[in-house]
Amino acid sequence: MNYIYLHRLYARRAELEAKLELYDARDCFGDDDVNDGTDRDLRQRINEISAEIDVLEHTAG
Repeated sequence: MNYIYLHRLYARRAELEAKLELYDARDCFGDDDVNDGTDRDLRQRINEISAEIDVLEHTAG
């Protein structure tokens, strides 16, 4: 298994999750520019990375 690549995926997912948290917080405070689809894009990318991590972890043998 390529642990360096897996580590990078974990780090990237954490970055995206942090961005999503900030984005959601902006929505809570009534920022009008929030409804631009960014949250959907972030969630989609997080799901893609999570699926890739899952595959790598379960093929590690």
